[in-house]
Amino acid sequence: MSRRALLFIESNTSGTGRLFVRAAREMGFAPVLATARPERYAFLSGADAPEVLVVPRADEATLEPLLRERHGEWGGIAGITSSSEYFIATAAALAARLGLPGPDAAAIRAGRDKSFQRRALSQAGLPAPAFRVAGSAPEAVWAAREIGGPVVVKPLAGSGSVGVLACATSVEAGRHAARLLTRAAAAGEPRRVLVEALVEGPEFSVEVFSGRVVGVTRKHLGAPPTFVEAGHDYPAAVPPPVARALEGAAVRGTEVLGLGWGPLHWELRMRGGEAVAIEVNPRLAGGFIPELVRHAQGIDLVRETLRLVVGDAPDPRPAIQRHASIRFLFSPGEGRLAGVEGMEGARGIPGVVDATLYRAPGDALAVHGDFRDRIGHVIACADGADEAARAAERGRGAVRVLLDEPAGALAGGG
Repeated sequence: MSRRALLFIESNTSGTGRLFVRAAREMGFAPVLATARPERYAFLSGADAPEVLVVPRADEATLEPLLRERHGEWGGIAGITSSSEYFIATAAALAARLGLPGPDAAAIRAGRDKSFQRRALSQAGLPAPAFRVAGSAPEAVWAAREIGGPVVVKPLAGSGSVGVLACATSVEAGRHAARLLTRAAAAGEPRRVLVEALVEGPEFSVEVFSGRVVGVTRKHLGAPPTFVEAGHDYPAAVPPPVARALEGAAVRGTEVLGLGWGPLHWELRMRGGEAVAIEVNPRLAGGFIPELVRHAQGIDLVRETLRLVVGDAPDPRPAIQRHASIRFLFSPGEGRLAGVEGMEGARGIPGVVDATLYRAPGDALAVHGDFRDRIGHVIACADGADEAARAAERGRGAVRVLLDEPAGALAGGG
């Protein structure tokens, strides 16, 4: 390997995972993926494939001696990062040990705990939902009753809406908490969940880079009680007071949590005239929002993040001012994917810039109630927000997902 290595500690399995590897190569680095489970990554074949360092565990104790040993072989390590939220703190700690740029690993670890987020933001006077931490199903029932009204029960750490459920009653809250706590015990994770008041109102995200707002995204959610993201519009077409409230809450929250290095993805809801923080993720947004930013404003947040990781000065300033929208494709039910009709038609719709399928014929499709339900997307770009959204929706409407087994056929297994 003649070029310096840019090391990724695990990765997103889709979306920005592939984009980060491709950008590293285009920037002149040799991408290396350190992983304990290479079978998870479809992008490990083809022209963009990184070198793969298979390890028994992707943790600091395992990786540090291996990296020091391979440092010379790789011609040096230019930077260490991860596109997976679950490994960003590990990457940051390793970067610090090797004298490389990175965020504060302790702040990342603390900030990923949603109960810590709640306490810190509330103590700073920022709007936040009422919440309790529960370590058992009865505690979750008690918490839901004390909070009152519908609540949301979720893991303390996670992403992609995995395990997040709106519960109309305290009994439902207890049942879902029991499921989450059982999963946590099986995975060797702390047996605690977050129970918080359901905040009614439109949902947005604010994309922040090193303490500065890049832009605001309008989020479209699927049917309750889950929180599957069905689409995004960027930049959000909102009145100036709404934009100020959202941006101000994100900037102040970033300062409170000490997460001023690199990308952050804030999720908030507007309740009346105030922006209520739902959570913050110390990483780039998922759901292909970085691609929307690139199409709409010419800012490549993946490249800007890698510039920061290798010690260069990023410059995330817009070069253009357009609008981009994404609409996700979903299976009509559970079964095996027989095929998809209409992708070429979707690509031919004016304004559509990308139509992609994540799954292949024969794949088993299940309904999880989180990001895993998305099997493809359509992205459109236009000068106006409504125009971009309509084109993306027309593209999604042109596609038909076909199953060769009826819905529910896989409910008992595979």
